[in-house]
Amino acid sequence: MAEPAIQEVDGGVVFTAKIVPGSNSPTRICGLLDGMLKVKVSAAPEKGKANQCLLKFLAKQLGVKKNAVSIISGKTSPVKHIQVSGISADTLLKKLGLNK
Repeated sequence: MAEPAIQEVDGGVVFTAKIVPGSNSPTRICGLLDGMLKVKVSAAPEKGKANQCLLKFLAKQLGVKKNAVSIISGKTSPVKHIQVSGISADTLLKKLGLNK
């Protein structure tokens, strides 16, 4: 499995995610795709519902407050750059189950 592209920034990390909205199953991480975290979200891609679902899911998975997770680019695109404050790249990989 390829390593995800995670960039450590001041006080947190930034990574790229490929989002698949409108999944009929619960929101979940589906692994990696071309160095991006692939996440299927249960919400539909309308009025920001899929983005809100994604942020809430990541905050819960990573054990951080919801306002510590933000989409810094790609709000209307399936490929998003996400910033998480207060964690390291190692912690991100561990909590998302990607440190094989």
